[in-house]
Order: sequence, then structure tokens, then C-alpha cells
Amino acid sequence: METASPQRVALITGGSSGIGLALAHELAKRKYHLLLVSNQELALRECKLDIEKKHGVSCLTYCIDLTIADAPQMVFKFCESNRLEVEILINNAGILLFSEVVAADAEKLHSILQLHVTVPSKMSHLFGKLMVSRRSGHILNVSSISSVMPYPGISLYGPTKTYLRYFTRALRSEMKIYNVNVTCLIPGATATSLYDPNRVNLPLAMKLGIMKSPEFVARKAVSALFQRNAECIPGVLNKVIMVLIPLVPMWLIHLVHRKTDFLEKGKNTL
Repeated sequence: METASPQRVALITGGSSGIGLALAHELAKRKYHLLLVSNQELALRECKLDIEKKHGVSCLTYCIDLTIADAPQMVFKFCESNRLEVEILINNAGILLFSEVVAADAEKLHSILQLHVTVPSKMSHLFGKLMVSRRSGHILNVSSISSVMPYPGISLYGPTKTYLRYFTRALRSEMKIYNVNVTCLIPGATATSLYDPNRVNLPLAMKLGIMKSPEFVARKAVSALFQRNAECIPGVLNKVIMVLIPLVPMWLIHLVHRKTDFLEKGKNTL
């Protein structure tokens, strides 16, 4: 008796909203079956129904808090038990923490380190092994333009995204000889739920070109992934920013930090 072949899927963490959801739709248009992973159970259900109705592909979901210690192993076991072959792994889950380090909530500090460093590293390790054995596969890690910004307020967010960028670059070199492609997506400001609409005028920011839509970012990312590009920086302005930002002197950054009061600062919480 023949054993049924595993179902090939694109696995997307943080796939229930923002860039992750836009990536899901973009891949579904190309007839990829999906596995969306998120801690938002209701949103996952809605995404599943919408994607399957619009694109006619299978969309599986797995609701889990990726910040718990053994989350990557649990996702891996879910795929094993459901006979899913992850052809594309997208490490997208993340949070935006805008605060001085000493003022940051301890739980959020833990979460940002888990989501931006530990989880993508472990997921790449677990699923990358199988890709190497098959001599095929794609990994897309979502970094950020903040990876070149050692700025107050994003002193946790920016450096964790820096790790992800350089981890991806090194992993790409290691995996290339096994015919496994690894691409780093480096988006600038993107109109997602990471931003508080009470503090950021998203429609105006998009109109002025300061922010890009998740759909625009996803189109560029998927195109770059299948072209096997090393990095994808969506938008001309963001490419320019990536060059100019590192040139801003630290004394100017310190001055702006001292003169403004828009950060949650440690002196107010100690």
C-alpha cells in the first residue's frame, strides 16, 4: 500500500496580520498551500476562510504563542504529525517595542528577543535540516530598516533585527551549496497594526510615501525570494535611507533624544 505524499506548504509565522498576511495572499495567488502560525486564534480562522475562498488553496492554521520556550519544536512536531513538507519558511513574527531599555516591560523584552532572535534561529535550524536533505527550499527572514539604526527608543528592536539580517546573510552562504535559498526582507515603515493609529496617521504616511502598504512589501519580497536574491529592500526611499542613516552622527542622535519627550523613559519608572 502506497503512503500518501506529504503536502507541501509555505509556513508563515505571524501570518494572521500585516506583512505576514500579505505574504500569505501573495503566495496563495501562486497556488502555494499555506500554514499560518500566530497567537491570534480568531484572526487565523478568518484568514483561513478568506484565503481559501479567494485563492482556492489549502490554508492550515496553528495557534501558538511563539514566545514560549519550546514553541519552534511544537510547530515542527505539528508539521510532522500532519505530514506537511515545508517548502518555504517565512520567519515574520515580531513586535515593535518603542521604549528605553530600563523602562521596557520585562515580558515584552523577553518577547522581542524570542521572536526576533531565538525563534527564527531555531525554526531555520529545524526546517533547514529537512531542506538540506531534499536539496531544495526557501527561507525568508523578515528584518527591518531599523537594523542600521542604533537609536534610542529602538535599542531592543533595531539590534535584534540587525542580528536577523546578519544571521540570514551567513545562513545563506551555508545553505547555498545545498541548493537552499535564503533571503532577507528589509522593509521600512509599513502600515500595519504594529503602529498605534492614535499616534501615527497611517493613511497620510502612505500618501506621502513614508510608509508602504503590506501588499507592496509582500509583492517585492516574494519576487525577490523566487529570484533567489540575498536581500530585498522595498521602495526607492528605503534604499536611500539604508545608505544615509548610518552616516548620521551619534552626537546628533543624542541631542534629539535629550530634547524630545516622546519615549517612555527609565527615570519615570525606577
